[in-house]
Amino acid sequence: MRKTRPKKRIILPDPKFNDILVTKFVNNLMLRGKKNIAFDIFYDAIDIVADKSGEDGVEVWKKALVNVTPAVEVKSRRIGGATFQIPMEIRPARKSSIGMKNLISFSRKRHEKSMSHKLAAEILAAHKEEGSAFKRKEDTHRMAEANKAFSHFRF
Repeated sequence: MRKTRPKKRIILPDPKFNDILVTKFVNNLMLRGKKNIAFDIFYDAIDIVADKSGEDGVEVWKKALVNVTPAVEVKSRRIGGATFQIPMEIRPARKSSIGMKNLISFSRKRHEKSMSHKLAAEILAAHKEEGSAFKRKEDTHRMAEANKAFSHFRF
């Protein structure tokens, strides 16, 4: 590489739970730079989760995030005219990013009243190891398992 890698930006913890992971999640949830609205949606969703589950909302959310975070993914690699799907391990920062983005995108596709209700429902489903985001993780793992024979082509 000709240029140096850009420095990692410092992410400040959120004001309510004092957690950096919450801020990263809210940054992914945010649309058009409306961070206060994103924080409101997240905090409302955590309150709904706490009411419905009877447990600490943030702990349920963290467990749900772990449940939807994939460990391996497949990448396409062209070898001698054929394209193979090669299973690769995912680095930790990308793992959490994929998990967050899956949770948010599948909660946006749900049919419920508000975004906070949609997000809360998807968090509760992921906590119980069901729902679309968890299914995406399972599909990714299944595809990597099916293509394990091509893992010697790693680059």
